[in-house]
Amino acid sequence: MKPKLIDIPLIGKQTIQVKKVDQCYLDTPFHFHELCELVWIEESFGKRIVGDNVNNFSAGDLVLMSSDLPHVWQNDSIFFLKKQSKSKATVIYFPPDFLLNLSDERAVIQPIEQLIKKAARGLKFFGTTQYKVAEILSMISENDGLKKILDFLTVLDILSNSKEYEYLASVSYKNMYDEKDTDRMVAVYQFLIQNFNRNISLEEVSQTAHMSPTAFCRFFKSRTQKSFIQFLNELRIGHACKLLDNDDYSIADVCYESGYNNLANFNKSFKTITNTTPSGYRKYCQMKEEY
Repeated sequence: MKPKLIDIPLIGKQTIQVKKVDQCYLDTPFHFHELCELVWIEESFGKRIVGDNVNNFSAGDLVLMSSDLPHVWQNDSIFFLKKQSKSKATVIYFPPDFLLNLSDERAVIQPIEQLIKKAARGLKFFGTTQYKVAEILSMISENDGLKKILDFLTVLDILSNSKEYEYLASVSYKNMYDEKDTDRMVAVYQFLIQNFNRNISLEEVSQTAHMSPTAFCRFFKSRTQKSFIQFLNELRIGHACKLLDNDDYSIADVCYESGYNNLANFNKSFKTITNTTPSGYRKYCQMKEEY
């Protein structure tokens, strides 16, 4: 499988490349590539897809992905209504064997190799790890030469020794895409992220992919390892979780804002995906704030 490369010149594949994002919105399409990628979101919010994981992202998110792991970050529709909103992020691309050119000591290489292996599923870091790494990444683009490399090695050392992370893609996930799929999936993902909070028929989303409903269902499940309905529900429930963290919304408001037509279906989907009820999740959010 030849991965689809993205909008950076992959010159010098044995070094690191730092990309500063400072724009009105995130517009990188669904993609995968042969480099590892570390993303720190400074300002922005929306939906993130990594492998078969569908979730929200917000300011402060720190995610590491190894090579050939499909992913996309897209802003929520409400983001575009906030005229003062900006999307700021630091992205670092580096080859999986980056350290092999610097050292052949197993004690040095092995922790990083294990980190990259785990990052095949995508890793989201939090806690003290996230804070320490964000502090370094906030300044890394201002450095040149050896200082930039040393800063990045410090980041890798922090990440490889951290236990403050969670996996994103499921343990059984495998990248089943090829280059010809990417344009089709870009259209499908963009459509779903922009329209998940209203009624979407199978016929409508199939037309987005220029396929019959039957062919689309087979195609979507073979590529994402999920049915279309399962994926849509996860997208909606992820959005619902974000709204439940805001007491301004009643549970009924959250239900309808997330694309459900009645509370019974909403409660059932929420319990299936999160193993708790909407009210239980809200109580959990309130307890976190107290601590």
